[in-house]
Amino acid sequence: MIGSDRSNNLSFGLLRGAAARCLLVAAPLGIAPAVVLTSAVPAHAGSYTFQDIIDPLNPTFTQALGINGSGTIAGYGNATIFNGFTLTLPSSFTRLNVAGADGGTQVTGIDAAGDTVGFSITGGVTAGFANTGGQGGTFTRVFDPPFAFTQLLGISSNGATAAGYWTHDVTGLTEQIAGTVSGGPGFASPTFTGINSLLPANTNSQATGVNDTGEVVGFYQEGPNASPTFHGFTDIGGSITPFLVPGSVSTQALGVNDLGEIVGDYVTGGVMHGFLDNAGTFTTLDPTGSTATTINGINDRGTVVGFYMNANGATIGTEGTMVPEPSTWAMMLAGFAGLGFLGYRKVRQGKLAA
Repeated sequence: MIGSDRSNNLSFGLLRGAAARCLLVAAPLGIAPAVVLTSAVPAHAGSYTFQDIIDPLNPTFTQALGINGSGTIAGYGNATIFNGFTLTLPSSFTRLNVAGADGGTQVTGIDAAGDTVGFSITGGVTAGFANTGGQGGTFTRVFDPPFAFTQLLGISSNGATAAGYWTHDVTGLTEQIAGTVSGGPGFASPTFTGINSLLPANTNSQATGVNDTGEVVGFYQEGPNASPTFHGFTDIGGSITPFLVPGSVSTQALGVNDLGEIVGDYVTGGVMHGFLDNAGTFTTLDPTGSTATTINGINDRGTVVGFYMNANGATIGTEGTMVPEPSTWAMMLAGFAGLGFLGYRKVRQGKLAA
């Protein structure tokens, strides 16, 4: 699951290759109806419903990787020559590809202003990029010169900092170094800060998300034969906290919002599931029909994005929105009723005074 992006599991292979974000494949054109989450424990204010995201130009493979507060989604289609995009649901795709990238472009993160980060492959070399201005805007190559391989996997909502990793291995498969890059959103003069040395001893590590407070999340691999295979981690001001979803044999933290809520995936019983971590309470996020799920991004509204594999081996992008519990709805309705009653009283009192 280490190697190319924030999305792998035992079903996808234990190392995420330098060329691809994962190995899921998608289904029919357009946006499919919502599917419902299976929740292991109650999550923040309710459960989730999911709707499919399918890139019409790449109907067999779509991954949604990031989402901002306005609901704009970043991702890509096609499992070979990646076709980057941003998306406003239900079906407004905007292509976002680095010119000349013969191996394609993956858009992995998006900030509040719509600036994006990701990586592209040109002539066999993988390099991070930042984009401002969207399609027709400015692409900036973000690459740490001493290294042979760089990927950016997330960006803070304010656009100031990106998360990612780099390595001397041109394939990206070994000696990965998790880190952050400051100088955004344009990253014309980036500053690379490795955090791998703060982590427990490992063979690979990736930073996958960062929020406006500077909290970084990611995962690391203790060794090729170690169990658990991967540990998620948080980095708050240099203080590292490794964690595992309870009962899992592998956990990857893949995204974080400004509330400190973390999403990712975990493996148990040979199956990969998505998760939401709200202050140590873990909720499983699996769209109906999923045989393997990865949740990559979350915004401050609690909307999540990711992708899953179905029984036919299709990779389907997904967006999950929170459905308040009945008790929450009751409180909201009571609040509305109270406001209506206050309004009625003011009107009635006005009439009596007249």
